[in-house]
Amino acid sequence: MNDIAYAGKHAFSTTVTRHQHKDMELIYCTSGGGLMLFDELTLPYGEGDIVVIPPFIPHANSSSEGFTNIHINLADPTLVAKQPFLLRDDSNHFLLNVFSAIFFHYSDLDHRNAALLSSYGDLIAAYLQYFEQTTPRSSTVEEIESAIIHNFPDANFELDSYLHSFPFNYDYLRKLFKKELGITPHQYLTDKRLQAAADYLCVQEYGADSISDISRQCGFREPLYFSRMFKKKYGVSPSRYAEFKRLEKASYARDPESVKIRLN
Repeated sequence: MNDIAYAGKHAFSTTVTRHQHKDMELIYCTSGGGLMLFDELTLPYGEGDIVVIPPFIPHANSSSEGFTNIHINLADPTLVAKQPFLLRDDSNHFLLNVFSAIFFHYSDLDHRNAALLSSYGDLIAAYLQYFEQTTPRSSTVEEIESAIIHNFPDANFELDSYLHSFPFNYDYLRKLFKKELGITPHQYLTDKRLQAAADYLCVQEYGADSISDISRQCGFREPLYFSRMFKKKYGVSPSRYAEFKRLEKASYARDPESVKIRLN
């Protein structure tokens, strides 16, 4: 039960044509966003979302902005789900680390990985079971979260104005969002922007983008404010963080047998 039957990645894509699987499929969106299309259901998704698709349910993936993802197939899952559903990773990116590790060990083809993959399958199934037992989010919170996910790169996105557009008290919305997600809408927006900046700093070659350019691409108007908030969250300046990542990447290239799973 809960065996990893397949693990793969989509590089930048805009469309996956209609298909189905005999196993449960789980798709982790690592960047971008789009629409997962089913016969009687459409699920909008964004970075950090996981789409869970039960066996033998036809589906297609469509995106105007493009997406990347990690997708795994779970054979004979202990979780019985009749309809597709969406869940979000937590702020520590627990599931992203698990999906990344599954893809690495599945691709490695070492026979010793079979037991490890089986354990990962059980871990994923347990997480899904936990998610099914939690209280679903309100539609209002989901709408606010979706707006933040789609607009956080825009420095002109005014979250306060957006919240005031709802037919609810501003403080009520703030408390409701914090009750369901654990942080305020503004904290969530800032975390999204900082995470995007950290991702940029991990992949950009030295000097390809200045810190101020990255800050603007991630929704910050003032580079100094961005640097201050980044250091508060990650403990180092953006330039120092980028240097650490370059050294880490170089170290891994020298020792390809090493495997590091970083838990934030």
